[in-house]
Amino acid sequence: MKWKSLKQKTWFKILTNRYIFVLLIFLVWMLFFDTNSWLTHQKLDEEISEIESNINYYKSEIKKDKKTLKTLRDSVEIEKFARETYFMKRENEDVFIIKYEDSLK
Repeated sequence: MKWKSLKQKTWFKILTNRYIFVLLIFLVWMLFFDTNSWLTHQKLDEEISEIESNINYYKSEIKKDKKTLKTLRDSVEIEKFARETYFMKRENEDVFIIKYEDSLK
């Protein structure tokens, strides 16, 4: 293509317009190079969604723990919990822990 024929094209006229050219440079700058760029906002949005999922997880864990604490108000339940979780025993009592082979895998 020669320069004269290129100047005649409509897309070339549009792109060589000063205002359009400045606007394109501005858009590229704002999308990629600025401190508040679109890429930065995408990363921050991902972090926000991850933190919100963590919040939901911990809220559900708090509900479970509150339920457990509510059941452990009784001394019989505390004893049962200690025996099952920490393998505690009373004096003069033998505890046998039976593990099945399929549970070892």
